[in-house]
Amino acid sequence: MKFNRKIAALTGMMALAIAGTSWKVFEEGMFPLSEISKLDLKKAGLKIDQKDIYNPDGVSLIDALVNVGGCTGSFVSDEGLIVTNHHCAFSAVQLASTPEKDYLTNGFVARQREQEIEAKGLTCRITDSYEDVSSKVLGAVSNETDPVNRIKIINDQMRILAEQAEKADPSIKAEVSEMFIGKSYVLFRYKTIQDVRLVYIPQRSIGEFGGETDNWVWPRHTGDYSFMRAYVAPDGSPAKFSKDNVPYKPKKFLKVNPKGVNEEDFVFILGYPGRTFRHRPAQFIKYQEDFLLPYVSELYDFQNKVMEEAGKNDKITELKLATRIKRNANTLKNYRGKLKGLSGLQLVEQKRKEDAALSQFINSNAEVKQKYGTLMSDIDKLYGQIFSDASQDMWLSQIYTSTSLVNIARQVNNFKQSLAAQPAASRTEFYNSNIAKLEQAVKNIYNSYDLGTDRTIFKRMITDASALPQNQRIKAVDKQLSKGFDKKEQVNKFVESTLQYTKLKDASYTLNTLLKSQKAITEYNDPLLAFEQELSAEANQLKTEKDRRNGLLNKLMGDYVAVKEQFLKKDFIPDANSTLRLTYGYVRGYSPADASYMKPFTSVKGIIEKGSTNNPEFAYPPQIKDLWLAKDFGIFAKKDMNDVPVALLYDMDTTGGNSGSPIMDANGQLIGVNFDRAYEATINDYAWNPAYSRSIGVDIRYVLWVASKIDKADFLLKEMGI
Repeated sequence: MKFNRKIAALTGMMALAIAGTSWKVFEEGMFPLSEISKLDLKKAGLKIDQKDIYNPDGVSLIDALVNVGGCTGSFVSDEGLIVTNHHCAFSAVQLASTPEKDYLTNGFVARQREQEIEAKGLTCRITDSYEDVSSKVLGAVSNETDPVNRIKIINDQMRILAEQAEKADPSIKAEVSEMFIGKSYVLFRYKTIQDVRLVYIPQRSIGEFGGETDNWVWPRHTGDYSFMRAYVAPDGSPAKFSKDNVPYKPKKFLKVNPKGVNEEDFVFILGYPGRTFRHRPAQFIKYQEDFLLPYVSELYDFQNKVMEEAGKNDKITELKLATRIKRNANTLKNYRGKLKGLSGLQLVEQKRKEDAALSQFINSNAEVKQKYGTLMSDIDKLYGQIFSDASQDMWLSQIYTSTSLVNIARQVNNFKQSLAAQPAASRTEFYNSNIAKLEQAVKNIYNSYDLGTDRTIFKRMITDASALPQNQRIKAVDKQLSKGFDKKEQVNKFVESTLQYTKLKDASYTLNTLLKSQKAITEYNDPLLAFEQELSAEANQLKTEKDRRNGLLNKLMGDYVAVKEQFLKKDFIPDANSTLRLTYGYVRGYSPADASYMKPFTSVKGIIEKGSTNNPEFAYPPQIKDLWLAKDFGIFAKKDMNDVPVALLYDMDTTGGNSGSPIMDANGQLIGVNFDRAYEATINDYAWNPAYSRSIGVDIRYVLWVASKIDKADFLLKEMGI
């Protein structure tokens, strides 16, 4: 996207004037491994050899990175110790917590290896190697014109290539990732560690200080960090949790720099950013602004109010719903930040102007017009179709994540259908081979299930469906609601009756009776299963049309990027897609509003200032104030602040998935852990700009100070070489 060149030039001159090291091309950058060699990081401020970051022929910093639970983490000792975010370990801590041992609230420190707790649901994935397979994927569809067949062949080819890689090396997990939609594909090989354990979790008033009040907001004072450890079998192979397992020995671990960094210092991040959508047309942004973002954020807000109310007087319910509340809250605030950014930047209009200029370029060149002449009108036509049933599509995509019992019904129905599809002689074998997977899937849903909450949200979802436009009705819902009668009464009657007769509302019955017998699961039925079957059939009918659209979109977006690169005479950086990336920049403040400047460091003093308000989200352990008053900062003070720095701000390009990413200094040493973006930067997923795009991390000096002074975890500092 375009940005104010005067601001960029001024910022660039300021940067060059400070220490002579802060050089940067002001362009977004989540660089894949294949692009790192093309960068001049030395000129930007890197002090180590660029190959020390990524060396395909040897060991480098890349080898210290892990993908853990959808976040990024990094090894910080040769004993498999991993540092990541508090919120990345949140679900595992929730599952380990009970009202008697509330690790979520009180934190946890394992002073002996045998005290470390299994991090249920978490695994570590390490990038082993990668290979461009674009020609193999796209070569398979070079003569295919049918959009449904095209996307099916591409997906099949991606799966086949991954299976071939895993067959060639059974020790890896392979995955083909689409780098540019319809244009480029890369095969990634991963090593997976299955045994991950919790080592040190700060108490919630540190790890989540500021709560939703401060979420996505600068200045931050959140100690968003946690430590885990990776374990493997004694022979070094991946193995499930076992007392016989031993700490994993990584090829590389990061050295921690307890002195930290200063303003305008060069820094870089390695991590696994989720998804960005910067190479999409105006219609895609309009879909986000008009449909997806407002619907999901409002729905999640409603769900959280229901769940928070349910947990007020019951600790067990509070713990069960904690992870879901946190995830919802994070998403809804992010989406509202995006909505604010889209409106403030008028990004749809900017994209329209860019697309109009692209259309003019296509039509002004005979050769380009012959190849891409209908591209822009085809894109507009396709998105018109997507807009036409957007509300129906969103409802169907949310009903299963919103309502636990409907999701459980889907799991049971799918299993029953697969079982019935087997030849009679094979059904017992199929049941025995697959029932454990079903049990685990259902158990995971029950871990965040509360009947009262489910009832209220189910009613909300049915009410929403009853209000959809006539051409987007959900037939399975309409069948249950009689015309001409009070709608609220009809919704209540349907939900109450459905929940009254389903035994799935009882987790014990489902897990200990229904799923324990092939005969029981085959013969069981109830109104909820019948309703879900009808929903599923309706969704499957729509899937054919969605597959057709996705096939068209795949080809159109490949052409869109290709012609845009010709028009702008430049190669684009692929959108983030959960594969390993590098981004670099500087510790730097910004001006979010007229006549204001946000400094790039916060301090313990700010925790105490916020704690003096009546907001319960700003509660903190009393030892923090005692230590601050005594100026007991140890070696972790920032001299020019005479305080311990808590969080830092920098102009690197990050998004979801970068949570837990190590922030490294010019020498490749760990100086912080990335955890957030500033509110103005939530729009990063669609557009990046050096004037407002800022990311936030917890300063390693605060991590070490709290670990040492508050939680007496000096053994961890010693393990990290502090």
